[in-house]
Amino acid sequence: MGDKADVWQGTLSLMVLRTLQVLGPLHGYGLARRIEQTSGDLLQLNYGTLYPALLKLEQEGFIRSHWGVSENNRRAKYYELTKAGQRQVKKAAADWEQTTAILARFLTPAEEA
Repeated sequence: MGDKADVWQGTLSLMVLRTLQVLGPLHGYGLARRIEQTSGDLLQLNYGTLYPALLKLEQEGFIRSHWGVSENNRRAKYYELTKAGQRQVKKAAADWEQTTAILARFLTPAEEA
């Protein structure tokens, strides 16, 4: 197999928010690498997808950004959760759990009578 999967529609925001919740502020490259690592390197994160998602989350008030210096002494934009972002992580995680539970009902083989 070996091919990396694309990120599913609607899941990137939750992955970003949850990663920031667990690890605290991260710059975009570090965030992308961590999401890929957490997936067991099964996901391939396209930067053309990540940065618009970060901008959208910032516009929605779920994250905020500030400029800082990365571990290799380069200027980098860091992202962190807001209080609204903390609430959104909980809501989005609950929504995702409900959705996967519903899908599991369709994917589980029916019991034979």
